[in-house]
Amino acid sequence: MKIEQIYTGCLSHAAYYIESRGEAAIFDPLREVQPYIEKSAKDNAKIKYVFETHFHADFVSGHLGLKLKTGAQIVFGPTAKPDYEAIIAKDGEVFTVGDYKVKVLHTPGHTMESTTYLLTDENGKEHGLITGDTLFIGDVGRPDLAQHVVAGLTEDKLARLLYHSLRDKIMPLSDDLIVYPNHGAGSACGKMMSKETTDTLGNQKKANYALRTGMTEDEFVKELLTGLTRPPGYFPKNVLMNINGYDSLDAVLQKAKKPLNAEEFELAANAAQALVLDTRTPADFAKGFIPNSINIGLDGNFAMWAGEMITDIGQEILLVTDGGKEDETLIRLSRIGYDHTIGYLDGGFNAWKKAGKETDSIKRITAAELKAKYNKHILLFDVRKKSEFDSEHIIGAVNVPLNEINNHLAEFSKDKPFILHCAGGYRSMIAASILKRRGFDNFADVEGGFAAIVDEKLPRTKYICPTTLL
Repeated sequence: MKIEQIYTGCLSHAAYYIESRGEAAIFDPLREVQPYIEKSAKDNAKIKYVFETHFHADFVSGHLGLKLKTGAQIVFGPTAKPDYEAIIAKDGEVFTVGDYKVKVLHTPGHTMESTTYLLTDENGKEHGLITGDTLFIGDVGRPDLAQHVVAGLTEDKLARLLYHSLRDKIMPLSDDLIVYPNHGAGSACGKMMSKETTDTLGNQKKANYALRTGMTEDEFVKELLTGLTRPPGYFPKNVLMNINGYDSLDAVLQKAKKPLNAEEFELAANAAQALVLDTRTPADFAKGFIPNSINIGLDGNFAMWAGEMITDIGQEILLVTDGGKEDETLIRLSRIGYDHTIGYLDGGFNAWKKAGKETDSIKRITAAELKAKYNKHILLFDVRKKSEFDSEHIIGAVNVPLNEINNHLAEFSKDKPFILHCAGGYRSMIAASILKRRGFDNFADVEGGFAAIVDEKLPRTKYICPTTLL
């Protein structure tokens, strides 16, 4: 059976492509659909179906774009109610793609419409499961997202549905089936996913805590709900875009691809109250940037942090990027529904400097310099996740996770100096840019973050610091 996983690391996302005898299907595509169209053209195949496992929260799917450009039919599982034409399949219904068969298994739990697709090859042998967010490698989908969109749903109700979906629909299937999930490690759609992106169902029955033999429903619910962190704020907005529809990517990019010189850029920023988003590396940003801009580097988990820190999905945005990175930035923003970029600085930050415009910078220190300054009176803020902080942190550090920073601004001093760090310097520079924008100046960021701090052997503890902000 020909099945290809198309993995996008920025979102920890996997789409799938199957092709047989001139017919193809795509499962859970990203919004930029041209790569799928080119892949099918190379195989001299027509895309017949776009199968969706559920209404996604962490990205805007490309199902509408594929339907528009190829005529492919969109397929959702039972109970889905999109605001556009689509096939709403019945549980057990079978679709054909050339000599392959795709069987619908309704597996509610992550969401009510969540569906797993059982793939059968040209010889009639069941080959694999495209599980969406129902079953990951090492984990299962979190059941607390749909409640933010559908009134009356609770995470407890969804968790109990997921328990039965796994045991009634998936676990009875053959151990040699290959599991093809929608996400891998790094996605916020689960809490402990493996770095592996496929496995056999038999291995998962042995290794995945959620498939443990003899596990009661109450035990499953307790283990599944324990340790869930707050989902990113843009998730419910992406769900609604996937349900209601959205502008074509071509239209979004046409509006956004507007080069502006320094004067035009400044006028646009002031007139539109646009957010200036700088996607260069933390090191480059620290050396110099446009005042009041926010740094979220393309080289990290850009989409996730853009969606987490830019709270208004309708916010107008102006971009500062490295040369040639404009299109990539726009596409990665559009993947999570940020469709309101109104232009970019032609020539990047260097053009701003050459125009004699005002600039700002952020002080950075090495871990060795931090060690020299370190004492019990130093104000040190660790912006890693609470779980990272609890695992190990510098004695005396205060934990303010990056995604909570706007709720804890009162903890930072505008008079007394303080120091920021994260794991490697990416998140702390996002925090630094936000604090600068809020009027904080008397601080420094640690180059290399906690990894460099460990190398310098600063005093650390693996116990939760009593000053930790929850």
